[in-house]
Amino acid sequence: MARAAQVFAGVGRTNPGGLVGIFRRDAGGSDWQHVFADAEVQALTVHPQDPNVVFAGSKAGVLRSDDGGVTWRRAGFPDDDAAIWSVMVHPHDPKIVIAGGSPVCIFRSEDGGQTWRRLPDPPIRDRVKMPFASRVMRLATRPGRPEEIFGALEVNGVMRSRDLGETWEDCSDDLARQSTEPHLKSRIASDSESEGMLDSHALAITDARPEKVFLAVRMGLFASTDDGATWQDMQVGRFSPLRYARDIRVSPQDPAIMYACLSVAAFSEQGSLYRSTDVGETWHRFDHGVQPASTVMAVALHQTDPAQVHMTTRGGQVFATLDGGTTWREAPLPPDTRDVYALACG
Repeated sequence: MARAAQVFAGVGRTNPGGLVGIFRRDAGGSDWQHVFADAEVQALTVHPQDPNVVFAGSKAGVLRSDDGGVTWRRAGFPDDDAAIWSVMVHPHDPKIVIAGGSPVCIFRSEDGGQTWRRLPDPPIRDRVKMPFASRVMRLATRPGRPEEIFGALEVNGVMRSRDLGETWEDCSDDLARQSTEPHLKSRIASDSESEGMLDSHALAITDARPEKVFLAVRMGLFASTDDGATWQDMQVGRFSPLRYARDIRVSPQDPAIMYACLSVAAFSEQGSLYRSTDVGETWHRFDHGVQPASTVMAVALHQTDPAQVHMTTRGGQVFATLDGGTTWREAPLPPDTRDVYALACG
């Protein structure tokens, strides 16, 4: 008998107090278990071939579970000071796992995440000075080019590697250029109005359009078809009154289907989950009947079950549909969780 699917939530902290770490529950349940409490957690990845293996990016490096998230350990990670914000299992070689951290750094494992090596730091200059160090928020490979990786940087745009993370190049010139347009200017915590366009939260590449890189930033959804030399505004505002883009994911079952988390701002009182069935050409609200009370931070898709979709807000609301969006149920995290950064299921 196959085990029930599990949902994992990663919790950090922007204010003193509150619970941090990893919470776990059955996909169809409502009771959360606090399975790791020793560090803030910003990223979660369920192994696409073995759901018993789960990786977490934390303020204590990369964590690993081999029993479906019941227990966690810090396996062979070399750097005590690196806060990890993204973990990617390579889609063509599951022995390769790559993690991105803050300040911008890259780690690679070649034995399935048992041991890790820090790669040379990407020579990406800081375009915007923020109160926090720039961080690697998401990593994605190019279909057909297994050694090519793109990384989304908060707050510093996009970078690209052609050799599995050994070297990197900047792909942010055009994002910074576009920030001179009045509707794309945004400055909150720096001295630069390019801050909003360089505030990258997630990126995705799909087999349905392998030449296209999709990017979620503060100012909306953007895409590049020339390896990041230029970026086009996908004008998600045609479909949604909310444009602040926090997450973007491709369906594991159908490469034409994509999901995007859209809200007002990093800290807001509303958000939404949108879906595209035509590789990002059009978008429709997917979370019908759901009432997020804060920014929608992440969407989690099941590797083999297309009807199962989960989403979380910053304030700890977790919503799930097990029937492709027809019905939704809420399983809120404990009230002492304040900053939910990551969600995964498997």
